[in-house]
Amino acid sequence: MQVDFYHLTIAPLDRLLPVIADRVMAGGGRLLIVSGDADQRAALDRQLWMIPAEGFLPHAQAGEGDDAAQPVLIAGEVQPTNGARHVALADGVWRDEALAFDRAFHFFDGDRIGEARTAWKALADREGVERRYWKQNDQGRWEQAA
Repeated sequence: MQVDFYHLTIAPLDRLLPVIADRVMAGGGRLLIVSGDADQRAALDRQLWMIPAEGFLPHAQAGEGDDAAQPVLIAGEVQPTNGARHVALADGVWRDEALAFDRAFHFFDGDRIGEARTAWKALADREGVERRYWKQNDQGRWEQAA
């Protein structure tokens, strides 16, 4: 199980998350996007309709249609009713339920860095968990720092 920590410093989540979702889908996977904030879920829903510019990412918010048919599902809880094996924790809050997936993407900004550090340390001793820490360089490119 792999956990990727993404420290958002330059590019905002709404620019990075569609790229991640597109890559997951290109690999034949499904993604569950989790946020406890209803406003953030609505904003991400709108963003996924606009990016990528040459198309759209098929998705829905949980409970607004046939969840099981959605390659990308936006939800308030870690319940992969779309059969996702990848989860994106979009609100900066780590949830241990993410460990049941094949891969977790944990996005956080400066306001949540302390919580992210706590989660990073807690996962260090978990058997079968591979952690990666990604940060943006001065040009906005993502670099693996750990």
